[in-house]
Amino acid sequence: MSEKKRIPTDGGQALSQNPFAGLSTAGLPEGPTEQPAAPSPAASGSKRGQPNKNRGRVDITRQTAHRGGKIVTVVSGFVGIGLPEKEQLAKRMQKVCGTGGTVKDGRIEIQGDRREEVAKILAEAGFRPVFAGG
Repeated sequence: MSEKKRIPTDGGQALSQNPFAGLSTAGLPEGPTEQPAAPSPAASGSKRGQPNKNRGRVDITRQTAHRGGKIVTVVSGFVGIGLPEKEQLAKRMQKVCGTGGTVKDGRIEIQGDRREEVAKILAEAGFRPVFAGG
């Protein structure tokens, strides 16, 4: 059997030549010593860097059908947000309302009639809550 050749991992020798050494005598101008400060988004009128305050309309409904007479607050109509953000919103709603809830089929369901509390949380998150149905 042949013996495997080991490759040293201690860093080895330093580079024998600098590939950028010739640039120092090429007559190039000196670079800037300080980086200019970037203008703030608020000063230029741009909204970049600020939280989005118009994330679209969401419907808040109260349902009792097929739930054994129990009332459930359902939030639907989310556009452009994924499941992790919906789960985060649902967890926050559950904590504020002091009830249980879940995310099913792209909707957030909170136990009980908690439309006012849910609307407040959604408005803080930048959505435009609309009470739909009864």
